[in-house]
Amino acid sequence: MGNPMAANLIKAGHQLTVHDLRREAATNLLEMGAEWADSPREAVPGNDAVLTSLPVPRDVEAVVLGEDGILEAAGNGTVVFDLSTNSPTVVRNLHQVCAAKGVTLLDSPVSGGTYGAAAGTLAVMVGGDRATFDRFESTLGAIGSHVVYCGDIGAGSVCKICNNLMSMGIGVLLSEALTLGVKAGVDLATLADVIAHSSGSSRRLTEKFPRFLFQDNFEPGFATALAAKDVRLATDLGREYGVPMDLSNLVDQRHVEAMFRGFGPEDSDAVARIQEEKAGVQLRLNV
Repeated sequence: MGNPMAANLIKAGHQLTVHDLRREAATNLLEMGAEWADSPREAVPGNDAVLTSLPVPRDVEAVVLGEDGILEAAGNGTVVFDLSTNSPTVVRNLHQVCAAKGVTLLDSPVSGGTYGAAAGTLAVMVGGDRATFDRFESTLGAIGSHVVYCGDIGAGSVCKICNNLMSMGIGVLLSEALTLGVKAGVDLATLADVIAHSSGSSRRLTEKFPRFLFQDNFEPGFATALAAKDVRLATDLGREYGVPMDLSNLVDQRHVEAMFRGFGPEDSDAVARIQEEKAGVQLRLNV
């Protein structure tokens, strides 16, 4: 998702310095006028803000704190927005370390998938210093159409984790409902249409499944490995705060099974294939 977000920032008139583990992943951005940095450290000087978009919390820690990381070049007044889906505890710890150097870090996870990133219609959930958010709100508006200040540091991550838990949980329950209806004799297109226009509707049914599961398309818009990570962040957060998470733990285990089956690199809709197999029903349209 980082690449299309960066492209939209360039289209909005911002000058970018970009870094990735693979330079070829930024080819289109360099062709659009972005400058290349050989490390996160080299991406910092001369820029108003640093934005990170990374898979898991330990990657964010490495990029911010590690050798040739952001903090090696950052100083008083540097602003860092972490667009990753991160652990609130990790974010808060990073915020404290950064603050000791005069660096302001805000957690700013995004939601909407790769297609939302390309369209610039992401939801952006920001936690941290309100004045810094106000200063950069229009910049974040280049990547998302719904930019929300969520509260103190970590609040953005909490919102994103709760959102993704709902999305993944709905995906699991929806696959059960659809396989039940189809096995009981109702045409999938009819069943999906009825639910989409009734109280059981969800964006997972009306936007996600039609792009991926229903088309037998598992090229990742949002990879199963990332979905599994986000669900685990939610159940870990529940344990941290002593919140019962009975249903969420079932969703967690379904994603553990999906990872065991090798679905990690595939789109998160691949988790529904486990239910399809158990029910003896495939949920496909026009394939």
